[in-house]
Amino acid sequence: MADRRPEKSCEQACESLKQQDYEVAVKHCTEALLSLSQYPPAHLPEACQAELDRIKIETLLYRIASFLQLKKYGQADEDCRHVLGEGLAKGDGSFRAVLCCMHLKGKLQIVSNVLSKSLMGESLNGMVTKDLTRLKTLLAETEVRMSILVGKY
Repeated sequence: MADRRPEKSCEQACESLKQQDYEVAVKHCTEALLSLSQYPPAHLPEACQAELDRIKIETLLYRIASFLQLKKYGQADEDCRHVLGEGLAKGDGSFRAVLCCMHLKGKLQIVSNVLSKSLMGESLNGMVTKDLTRLKTLLAETEVRMSILVGKY
């Protein structure tokens, strides 16, 4: 039986993105998201829920990047709206904390580069551009903040 742990699928998606195997990255991301949906949020300790939220955000970001590379803009936009909607709606800083952790691990740059490339090189409709630009801005802000923080120490 295949390993269905969401963390493993998320890591495999990141590796597939690095190797530019976008179809495989989408597959791993979808597996991780399906696996995450099996955990009822109301019955989990806060620490476990925070870890599952982190994996979900990372997975959605990888899937957005993969969809953009595959020119599946509608699907990328849908995931983008989920990331922004769910991530920013909480207002507890957990979304930005996930982005900071991804930056420190060198994982945010992959997504950021794909977003930049898509926003510069592709002709996208207004709503897709708006959502992706908003996400790209958040990623860029995170990278700048973390660079400043890391530079202080």
